[in-house]
Amino acid sequence: MDPRYEAVVESLRGAEAISVAFSGGVDSTLLLACAQLAVGAERVLALTAVTPYMVRQEIGDALALAAELGVRHELVEMDMPSAIEDNPHDRCYHCKHRMYELLTEHARLLGYPRLVDASNLNDADGSRPALRAVREVGVGTPFIAHGIDKDAVRAISRELNLSTWQKPSNACLLTRLRHNQPVSMRELQRIEEAERHLEGLGFESVRVRSHGNLARIEVAACQRERLMAQADAIGAALRELGFRHITVDLFGYHHDSMAEPGD
Repeated sequence: MDPRYEAVVESLRGAEAISVAFSGGVDSTLLLACAQLAVGAERVLALTAVTPYMVRQEIGDALALAAELGVRHELVEMDMPSAIEDNPHDRCYHCKHRMYELLTEHARLLGYPRLVDASNLNDADGSRPALRAVREVGVGTPFIAHGIDKDAVRAISRELNLSTWQKPSNACLLTRLRHNQPVSMRELQRIEEAERHLEGLGFESVRVRSHGNLARIEVAACQRERLMAQADAIGAALRELGFRHITVDLFGYHHDSMAEPGD
């Protein structure tokens, strides 16, 4: 077993109780498993923030995974912070700051004073302002402290037989929208429906970026040919959702492409 994993578990031992910011993704599932091993399931609390701009399936995944690991799990409702209603470039900072304030308060009220987050070494590259918010609120980041990156998270998760080890990374629905534009709940819903349709056809790591009446589909390069083979049916389905123009991004799936110049 990777000694960095053992170091994380050891760093959590001795705590009276631990709360884990839990999204149900590969990172937070591994951290929840570490906490469970370190202090026992009865002393671990998983906290999932439920926002208007998260993918609904993520809630179901988090509930199922927490139950699988046998730990207490609480959903914490969070409204959209006013600072991100126009989807600014620094939305992640404002979202995470408010989110971790709520989770920290909720955890303390329930008797779990120590909150930890599953940010890994890749999140510390300076381009992700969410980590600044995590640190300002005072949330622990044991993966970063012990040098665990995304590849290590997946490798350790596989060795532990965690079902999430191959789970694709996800991000909130705001990453599918243009920056500095008012966020519409109706728009978020149709983006989610469009992505759900494509996922139902077997496409993984798919994104539908919204440019008003235009939907820009991103899939992995290896799935592009299959996407084009079903172009007519997919186009018709997305038009039923209200998109007038449907395009395929020739560069495929890439992280937060809406943040790039010229979008």
